[in-house]
Amino acid sequence: MRRSEGPTIGLRGAIARLALGLLVIGLVAGCSDQKGSEATSSSSTEPATAPTSPEAAPAAEATPSAADPAIAALAEKANTILKPLPTSAPNPENEGTQAKIDLGRMLYYDTRLSKNHDLSCNSCHQLDKFGVDNEPTSPGHKGARGDRNSPTVYNAALHIAQFWDGRAADVEAQAKGPVLNPVEMAMPSDVSVEAILDSIPGYASLFAAAFPGEADPITYDNMARAIGAFERNLMTPGRLDAFMGGDLAALSEQERRGLETFFAVGCNSCHTGPALGGQLYRKLGFVFAYYEAKDETKDPGREKVTADPADRHVFKVPSLRNVAKTGPWFHDGSITSLEEAVRLMGYHQVGLTLEPAQIADLVAFLGALTGEVDAAYVAKPTLPESGPNTPKPDPS
Repeated sequence: MRRSEGPTIGLRGAIARLALGLLVIGLVAGCSDQKGSEATSSSSTEPATAPTSPEAAPAAEATPSAADPAIAALAEKANTILKPLPTSAPNPENEGTQAKIDLGRMLYYDTRLSKNHDLSCNSCHQLDKFGVDNEPTSPGHKGARGDRNSPTVYNAALHIAQFWDGRAADVEAQAKGPVLNPVEMAMPSDVSVEAILDSIPGYASLFAAAFPGEADPITYDNMARAIGAFERNLMTPGRLDAFMGGDLAALSEQERRGLETFFAVGCNSCHTGPALGGQLYRKLGFVFAYYEAKDETKDPGREKVTADPADRHVFKVPSLRNVAKTGPWFHDGSITSLEEAVRLMGYHQVGLTLEPAQIADLVAFLGALTGEVDAAYVAKPTLPESGPNTPKPDPS
């Protein structure tokens, strides 16, 4: 505990209640920002078996009674403030038909959407690794790396916007960025992407089924709509949802203490909603300067999108779902310890020097946010074969 860094909880309670929603403005890593575009990329290899159930609560403690009023009240409070995770995040302007979802799954894994045919959405957002690649920043075309960490795609469709700076309105808009980004998948134009898709015979019937009634369904926009339809079902319910649903034994005693601390110091003022984040923007260094402390100011954050100086170093608050599995953390992937991430955010975002026991309890609670991945839904499908006119990989 570095007490020289700031006051204890008793001294800055007012600020604490105002802000520590941003327990981690970079804790999670939904789509990377590679020099201005976050990846929805993927590897051509089929993922290993994805985890299929939430990690169990530590066993060596008494099962809480359903009549325990304090635990029941905590569950009800969580249910009221955070809300359980839905099964999907539908878009009324992009109906998630089965044909569209199945096509989107194929496109998510198809490396032919990259210049050298070696990257896809799953390269940076690996569905068997909770939607990330566990790299500080992701390697793109010719190994180039951008400046921002690739966030998880799981539960990302619940966010108010996509990318760390919120420059894409939704997952459909986000899916268009990485494919054309020269640091990521590096395709030269949307027309070149359409030419690739047109050259693969099997995609003709798949696009026609996904977008019935369209004279020419193979378009760049429809590619993004299909990927978005697939991503809108990437939800990972876990033990917190079971706890909010009335299973009072779903969280361990320490995890419940962590949840109580989460509310007590105000983490939920930013990390709120079913995804525990993704609902608003906050400056990194809300109370005590973060960038200046690191002597590193190169990432302007949301200011690059809005051109408003007030948005300098402002980022979208990340989701805390699966956060224990999605490190390294922060927008630049610079933090390798979840405990350190919690400590830093307690200081910079709320002005608090959190006690070691509080940090341990919060980290335990964050571990309880590891959810269930539907292994069948995210399994790599068989992709249609290239045709005789399909462009070859271009390593240049």
